[in-house]
Amino acid sequence: MQTHPTQAVVLAGGQGSRLRPYTDDRPKPMVEIPGTGTPIIGHQLSWLAAEGVTDVVVSCGHLAEVLQEWLDSAVLPLRVTTVVETEPLGRGGGLKHAAKSLPHPDEPWYATNGDIWTRFSLREMADFHTERDATATLALARPRIPWGAVETDEFGHVLDFIESPPSPYLINAGVYVFSAAFTDLLPDRGDHERTTFPRLARERSLAGFPLPQGAYWRAIDTAKDLTEAARELTSQPPR
Repeated sequence: MQTHPTQAVVLAGGQGSRLRPYTDDRPKPMVEIPGTGTPIIGHQLSWLAAEGVTDVVVSCGHLAEVLQEWLDSAVLPLRVTTVVETEPLGRGGGLKHAAKSLPHPDEPWYATNGDIWTRFSLREMADFHTERDATATLALARPRIPWGAVETDEFGHVLDFIESPPSPYLINAGVYVFSAAFTDLLPDRGDHERTTFPRLARERSLAGFPLPQGAYWRAIDTAKDLTEAARELTSQPPR
């Protein structure tokens, strides 16, 4: 019985306006992590291949031809096809549009946002998904707060200063496991996080997989994220 997905969708259609000027001539997933010589999507495809994925559908939008040209010329560790949104479909609609090109529509699949750089066991996440009989499972990260925190006692005395502490809240890490049935639940147009996910949560069919302790995760949203990712790469490369 198939337990670990071998197919995935990468959502790579965003404009990445906060990453300008890097995204003036390329889509966000084509921005290189400094010091690696490889764009974000290249790291993602290598990770997916290492986790047993053999087929990826890349959903393109902004400057799609730049991404397609790189995919055509690169030596890739798995099979990649691209789909292009001819009109904005929203995140849920774009995901559904891409999922229709997966080679095995009756099997589960992974999905990841195209601006995520991470390393953890997708197979463990798939097992978690299966054990809970979930329709959808999202990875959960605990990012560090970008400001220093101040700890006080009940009388208002300052006790300590904590630089960039972990957030008390878990956030959606932008990596997913979906059952085959999930595709039909997606909207043709619009945001699945405002429609499909809340519905599944009410039905207790949506699971959350906390990233393992020590797992590397970073969303590349700004130039500062690129700089910090490069620094983290030299000090502790993602496994």
